Amino acid sequence: MITPAIKQKIIAIVNVFETGSAEGEYDAIAIFPDGRHGSRQITYGRSQTTEQGNLRNLIGRYVDLNGLFADAFRAYLPKIGTTPLVDDKEFKRLLKVSAQQDPLMRQAQDETFDILYFSPAMHFFLAEQFALPLSLLVIYDSFIHSGTVPGFLRARFAERTPLRGGDEKAWTSAYTQTRQHWLATHSKKVLRPTVYRTKTFLNEMNKGNWMLDQPVKTQGVTIP
Repeated sequence: MITPAIKQKIIAIVNVFETGSAEGEYDAIAIFPDGRHGSRQITYGRSQTTEQGNLRNLIGRYVDLNGLFADAFRAYLPKIGTTPLVDDKEFKRLLKVSAQQDPLMRQAQDETFDILYFSPAMHFFLAEQFALPLSLLVIYDSFIHSGTVPGFLRARFAERTPLRGGDEKAWTSAYTQTRQHWLATHSKKVLRPTVYRTKTFLNEMNKGNWMLDQPVKTQGVTIP
């Protein structure tokens, strides 16, 4: 059973992956050349959504909440994801100060990441009849990092999900190993160091921490 405490632990672990903090750094901004055709783009927030991904959805939610900086953001809404803002100092300043000064930006982030990432991950988890918290962590991280559990990766190994008569631990392990190889050899070199994510999962599997009832250490942070 996935309890609220387990959900929060899973989110905390992924927060560490994204920002180095279990609580999540809501004002975190990074620039990576991982956009379309290798373009630079902003990644932002507690779980790091991207300028060419769901940043517009997040800012739209904040504007709808009528946050303190909603008026200033409103003019940017048509541009996000279509016009590069990676070098727009005022836009990046607004991202920073809204997260630092307005609780509604933190609320908008929590709601956005829950609706667009955790809920779809939970749907996949339940629909495929998984049950173990570590499996959900692997699946949620995949949704955060890749937007889904990519079908082309699932096609690279023979294990089946529990719904299809497979063994849950075998599938989760095989998917994690397949994803690790894909990341480690990715054509976008910026993605190769992110194998710390899959290495963390494999370490927890080796420890037998399928229920996530033991502490998880990653990136120098221990999540109890």
